[in-house]
Amino acid sequence: MKILLTGGTGNVGRTAVTHLVDNGHTVRVIGRRSGVTIDGAEYVVCDTTDYPSLREQVRGMDGIVHLAAIPWPGGAPAQEIFDINCRGTYNVYQAAAEEGITKISCASSINALGFNFGTVPFEIRYFPIDEEHPTCSTDPYSFSKNVTEEIAAYFWRREGISSVNLRLPGVYEAHAERLERMLGFTLGFRQAIEELLAQPETQRRERVRHAIAKYDAIRPRFSQPVPREEARARWRASRSDPDMVLLRGGFGRSNFWASIDARDAAQALEKGLLADYEGSHPLFVNDSENAAGIESETLAQLFFPETTARTHPLQGTETLVSIDKARALIGYEPEYPIRQLVNSIQDS
Repeated sequence: MKILLTGGTGNVGRTAVTHLVDNGHTVRVIGRRSGVTIDGAEYVVCDTTDYPSLREQVRGMDGIVHLAAIPWPGGAPAQEIFDINCRGTYNVYQAAAEEGITKISCASSINALGFNFGTVPFEIRYFPIDEEHPTCSTDPYSFSKNVTEEIAAYFWRREGISSVNLRLPGVYEAHAERLERMLGFTLGFRQAIEELLAQPETQRRERVRHAIAKYDAIRPRFSQPVPREEARARWRASRSDPDMVLLRGGFGRSNFWASIDARDAAQALEKGLLADYEGSHPLFVNDSENAAGIESETLAQLFFPETTARTHPLQGTETLVSIDKARALIGYEPEYPIRQLVNSIQDS
């Protein structure tokens, strides 16, 4: 299969290229940066907001994996995020329609729900969260993902282009340094939970309430453009703040402790092109277990006490973000569970 991959220089893109090439596909990668070399693939400088150039690169392709986007609300001014993420996505679908391409696999985000980066918090209605849960975006990045999912639906209605929009959570590459950082933060979180559970219920509830209020108070700054190095510095500083450890450990409360190995993201993107389905489908795609390694019902009761509804009883550490639709529609199943990786680091 000849595949055009947009935005292939990030961690998901690099891993996706390797996965697709290893599985026998011919891959052309487009991106805005010059001087890029990608093993096994052709690389062409092309901006998805430049429609004539994009159309030229789409010609002759069998399918498209669309990743190109500003990936977080602080990455650019709001209007630039909307322009690149939304206009770029519209252009990709329009070019596909004009070139007769009928399958697109697109990266959406868990942030399409609106909870993680949102400047205004809202109540989660039930667990596990699924694609039927209402969205409530209040930041430009999350809103752009709402719009791109609607673009996909529009092109299904108008042109019969079938596509998936994969609502990816925190994506990580399984290299030793990254895993060791993840393990250290997760172990700190588990210790914080043990200390929390040892407290009387009234004190425990107040401790969580205080941490959440502190986090919600800084939500508006998530949408302020900030250099990536400054964002990383803020993240490093948060690891020494007990309240932030409590809320952000194990990929964090606002992400519902969901994560995905980049290799699983890559296999889901490929399946989005190869699986036999019709229509436009947002899909939550993540690990089958929470990244914290703590009973999911315990996490839900501690950090979302107001959310008492369950679509089914939570079992063990099963994910709080359901992947049942992705399993049924494209045959997705995690091959690199985070527990296996964490155990390998602990045992080494």
